[in-house]
Amino acid sequence: MTQRESAASAGDGQVTLHIADAVAHVLFDRPWARNAMTWTMYDGLAAACAAINENSCVRVAVLRGAGGKAFVAGTDIAQFREFASGDDGVAYEARLDGFVDTLERLRVPSIAVVEGFAVGAGLAIANACDIRIAASGARFGVPIARTLGNCLSAANLHRLCATLGVSWVKRMLLLAEMPTAESLLPVGYLEAAVPQKALDAEVARLTNRLLEHAPLTIAATRETLRRLALAPDVDIDDLIRACYGSTDFQRAATAFSSGKRIDWDAR
Repeated sequence: MTQRESAASAGDGQVTLHIADAVAHVLFDRPWARNAMTWTMYDGLAAACAAINENSCVRVAVLRGAGGKAFVAGTDIAQFREFASGDDGVAYEARLDGFVDTLERLRVPSIAVVEGFAVGAGLAIANACDIRIAASGARFGVPIARTLGNCLSAANLHRLCATLGVSWVKRMLLLAEMPTAESLLPVGYLEAAVPQKALDAEVARLTNRLLEHAPLTIAATRETLRRLALAPDVDIDDLIRACYGSTDFQRAATAFSSGKRIDWDAR
C-alpha cells in the first residue's frame, strides 16, 4: 500500500508521507533551508500523523529530513519576524507543544533518522520519537542563548530533561553546545550512530524488529510511559513573553540571516 500526503506550497517546503509494507515514512522536505520548519510544514506533520493514526495497516513510523544535510534545523526564522510582542511567543510555544504532543501520541512507534543537524524544534521533534538513530557526526542542540535569545516552553524543556538528562540539557541551553551523535550514544539517547551509507540498513533492521513484536504490548508500554512522563502544569508564560517580547529577540530575528553577531542587551 502506498499513500502520499504533501503540503501545497513548494516554496514553504512540505512534509510528505509514504506508506509501504506497514511502515510510514515521513519526510521533512525543504533541503535548501536544511528542512527548517514553516507553518505549512508543521501543518503537514500534523496531517501525516493523522493519516498514520487512521491507517490500521501502519505499524511503524520513520521520520527523516530530505537532502542528507539536516533532520530539521529548527523553525524558519522568517516565521519569527512576524512576531510583534511576547504574547506571540506564548502562542508559538503553545502551538509547537501541540505538534510535539501529537507526535508523542502517534498510534505506532516512531524512529527519528538524524543526518547533519537536529536543532531547536528539530531536536524537539526527534526527541518526541521513541527511537533515534543518527549518521556519524550528526549534531544535536538548542543554541538559542547565542542565536535568538528566546526560550523553550516548560513542557518541551521537561521532555528534553526526561530523555537527555538535566546536565546535558543545561549544556545545550546555557552553553549553547551542539554535541555529536558519538557523544550522546553512550548516554542512551541514540539507539545507534552509524556511517551515513549504513543508515538505510539500520532503519530496516529496527523497523523489522519492531514489526516482529506484539503491537498491543508496544502500544500499552508507550502510552503508559507517556502518561508517567507528564509533569504538573507549570505556567511560564511570563518568561516566554519576556524573551519573545524583548528587543534582543527582535534584533536577533532580523539579523540572523546576515550572520552578524548580536550584542545582547537583556531587554
